[in-house]
Amino acid sequence: MRLIADLHIHSKYSRATSPKLIPAYLDRWARIKGINILGTGDCTHPNWLKDLKEQLEPAEEGFYTFKKTLRKDFDSGIALAEKIPTPVTEEYPRFVLTGEISTIYSNGKTRKVHHVVILPDFKSAEDFQARLEKKGNIASDGRPILGLDSRSLFEILLETDERSMLIPAHIWTPWFSALGARSGFDSIDECYQDLSKYIYAVETGLSSNPPMNWAVKSLDKFSIISNSDAHSSDKLGREATILEMDISYSSLVKALQRKDKKNDIIETIEFFPQEGKYHYDGHRNCNVYLSPEDTIRSEGICPECKKPLTQGVMRRVMELADEKVDEETPCPKNFLNTNRRPYRSLIPLSELLSELLEVGVASKKVAAAYNYIIEKAGSEFSLLLDLGINDIKKLDPPGIPGEMLASAIERMRSGNVFITPGYDGEFGVIRAFDKREKV
Repeated sequence: MRLIADLHIHSKYSRATSPKLIPAYLDRWARIKGINILGTGDCTHPNWLKDLKEQLEPAEEGFYTFKKTLRKDFDSGIALAEKIPTPVTEEYPRFVLTGEISTIYSNGKTRKVHHVVILPDFKSAEDFQARLEKKGNIASDGRPILGLDSRSLFEILLETDERSMLIPAHIWTPWFSALGARSGFDSIDECYQDLSKYIYAVETGLSSNPPMNWAVKSLDKFSIISNSDAHSSDKLGREATILEMDISYSSLVKALQRKDKKNDIIETIEFFPQEGKYHYDGHRNCNVYLSPEDTIRSEGICPECKKPLTQGVMRRVMELADEKVDEETPCPKNFLNTNRRPYRSLIPLSELLSELLEVGVASKKVAAAYNYIIEKAGSEFSLLLDLGINDIKKLDPPGIPGEMLASAIERMRSGNVFITPGYDGEFGVIRAFDKREKV
């Protein structure tokens, strides 16, 4: 089966997240987006795990679904009152227990690394919580900060249940990642030492895409996957991984391992990496961003304030790369014996509609157009990935001619977009049309 998975998200218990990150909203928005397998996020937080146990019910091996009675009440109550888009699918997402953990430690150099953990059932998650409670405070934040080194964390996870998985999170982010410029190592092996052989996949993060990771030969043995790291329900699926697998935890493991064609990674869904908020070097306060080449010419100094620039992902990848780095390198035709897989870069639908309507993403006009499209197309991924251009032309969302919507999506699919790159915590902007064009 072709299944879309988003394994790295958060709950309302994480800092700087929406209070609506609860199972009911997650279930609804996964259907709106077209996500089949959704990580729960924050499974190390005691209150969140309690909420999940109360509101989810077992489905296939290692997977869970939102309780039908709770879904019915939410869909007929809060969802209607808040005018949340109505998904048309009768397929309900499966939840798998996941969480993100931050480790901050020193081994001659301060290390700050984030990790995604995936566990096979509630018993394993409870046992893992109990072990981590002895190491630090896991109740203060959905993404706990622990004074463990990366290898020790992974060892505890494997000792809890050897079926568990650890995926190094957003591996290029400057501040908190395995390979980031300010916080990381120079290889996954260096970070996790002898246990790196049990790591099957690494996560690209929003500021990098598969071709950037392919340029680093030390990553060749790992699957390259993408997830949203969503801090609100409407951000689910902004990046995701499409898998060929059965609906079970063991099949998910096999797909990430890429050991047979029946369980494999088909492709990934990506941001345009320039939209990620750490793609280029820069200074947000100075409104300055530089390409790696320009940074070299400036010797890493901001031309405005004369202080060192915040190093972005692109320059860090270039430092570790074994070949030329090009964000637009296509997937080779003969890729099955490699970690290279096709990928598609998308503009989130709400951002696309915001551009076409020339209003803010959170405006009522965008919401009206978005709701119309979901009801007609079935899901956001159905529209952005699969619906034929001629069929899109027949859509008539409020305020947007179908021809214009089709043209925007055709440009996005072909990569014919206009880019202002992100830097130093500032998201980039991807537009289907040049600002000088009449949209």
